[in-house]
Amino acid sequence: MRRPPAIAEQARNARGLLGRLVAFIMARETWADNQRAIEALDIRDGDHVLDIGCGHGRSLAALAARTPSGRVVGADPSVLMVDIAVARNRSLIRRKRVDVIVAGVDALPFESASFDRALCVHVIYFWKDLDLGLREIARVLKPGAKLALILRTSADTAAVSRFPAEVYSFRSLDEVLSALRAAGLETEVADHGREPALVVVRKVLSAL
Repeated sequence: MRRPPAIAEQARNARGLLGRLVAFIMARETWADNQRAIEALDIRDGDHVLDIGCGHGRSLAALAARTPSGRVVGADPSVLMVDIAVARNRSLIRRKRVDVIVAGVDALPFESASFDRALCVHVIYFWKDLDLGLREIARVLKPGAKLALILRTSADTAAVSRFPAEVYSFRSLDEVLSALRAAGLETEVADHGREPALVVVRKVLSAL
């Protein structure tokens, strides 16, 4: 069944009561994919971790549990999603274990080389400029840091057909891998044996 554009738009930028409902559904639907990305990152205690497009914020507590002496930051362009993530993680935020901010991938408000790990689960479909987004992620990663992406590719035609093209932009895996290389991110894992695909990359030491 094709997802109505109004519902799809809430996934891109949640607002109001409908946005809250969509956030609740997404927290359940995407949890397994978030866990898959977290496992792939091999997070170690002391790591600083960034969840790009953190949405409802369910992953933030799981990330914080893996780096008790580190720092976990969730970033999302939706004010509503950030409010939901803050409410979900209020205790961790009070203890300065987690922070959540309103920010899009095109302008991350962090100093260069700030993070050891980053994840991005089901959000690249909404970026206006893939290359700009990946360059900005590469900028805030430390040399040698890892990024895990979970995404549906254009090869998954049955799933792609359920999402309105005016909201979602599905790319081929080759296109995404090429953009990652151009941003100075070297592929370690490109698991496309099942959809959604998992891609893990490392920032090369010479990347800006």
